[in-house]
Amino acid sequence: MLELKFIREHREVVEQALNARGVRLDLGPLLALDVQRRATLTELETLRAQKRKASDVVAQTKAKGQPIEAQIAALKTVSQRETGIEQQLAGIEAQIKSHLLLLPNIPHPSVPVGGAGANQVVRAWGTPRACPFTPKTHLELIASLGLVDLPRAAKITGSHWLLFTGLGARLERALIAFMLDIHTTEHGYREISPPYLVNRASMVSTGQLPKFEEDMYRLKDDDLFLIPTAEVPVTNLHAGEVLDETQLPIRYAAYSACFRREAGAYGKDTKGMTRVHQFDKVELVRMVAPEHSYDELETLVAHAEIILQRLELPYRVVALSTGDLGFAAAKCYDLEAWTPGLQTWLEVSSCSNFEAFQARRANLRYRVAATKAVDYVHTLNGSGVALARTFIALLEHHQHADGSVTVPAALRPYLDGLERLTPPR
Repeated sequence: MLELKFIREHREVVEQALNARGVRLDLGPLLALDVQRRATLTELETLRAQKRKASDVVAQTKAKGQPIEAQIAALKTVSQRETGIEQQLAGIEAQIKSHLLLLPNIPHPSVPVGGAGANQVVRAWGTPRACPFTPKTHLELIASLGLVDLPRAAKITGSHWLLFTGLGARLERALIAFMLDIHTTEHGYREISPPYLVNRASMVSTGQLPKFEEDMYRLKDDDLFLIPTAEVPVTNLHAGEVLDETQLPIRYAAYSACFRREAGAYGKDTKGMTRVHQFDKVELVRMVAPEHSYDELETLVAHAEIILQRLELPYRVVALSTGDLGFAAAKCYDLEAWTPGLQTWLEVSSCSNFEAFQARRANLRYRVAATKAVDYVHTLNGSGVALARTFIALLEHHQHADGSVTVPAALRPYLDGLERLTPPR
């Protein structure tokens, strides 16, 4: 959430940032409410001063043994007016919050300006494979290798859901364990196993609500939401707290299933496993002092890259443009893996710095050691990395002409030394 004072004092900056994102919002109504709020606050402070004075008059009159009925009546009148103004102020502040919750974050100055076509490839690793044979798509490979049963998934739930079977289920589990082990033992993250249902406040804190409610799965009787990513429960671990600076940076890694309706996304990248309603992901969340957050973002990206390198998957790092930036992010890098069968780059990780945007919503702060002042932390998160697209890239990149798939060396210890996936006999 943006700070109201910042919007008031830097209206032009905010409007330019919104325009760069392709967002057309009139800040006039919000700023008019701000003027009304400040006027109402002044009126309320005046009434409270009158109330204190009236209370003193009642006490003094009573101490003199004089009748106090008139003074009590005057005090009651002021108190009633105070209550009315407090209610009026609460209504204005609720309207202001509604406006603020719909404003996206301001992009960092280093973010490329423009739409998706302005995204910039920062670097690449590995060489996209030129197969000496016609490569199969993951759809063909999962069927021939017996890894994922899409028809039965559709029968028990619906389209765009997955049912990993046999060696496919083992491979899924191996990838999750492999990623968690690297992030916890080599990169210093503390492992978290979060709940898959969260309350509305948690979704608001991380920026999913109110804007993206139609994309979420909600239990209407309890007003709980299935998490779209472990970012939501993990970022909210310290909501409402004031951390000591010595606790920072905080680094959490969490595996979870992720649930998304993908409303409005049909017809886009919907083949096979590329866009599904439930998928697995290892999420990395960092809470840091503001002055370190962009260095921490680069470290976060590097940690996600290690996973793809160990899996021997060619990828590229893409800096997203202002028009392609997520709602809450100030800056974001996508990691895209090459898929020879689909002949395309697939996003397998997204790493973002939200600055204080989420922390302000979650009231997540820290005490600066040198000054004892309290400030908002900066939050970051990234996929480290996400399935099912990494599953797709692994199968398509490591396939052979006979339909078998090589298991990357780093993953073999998690599959009892298995070196190759082969069609069942």
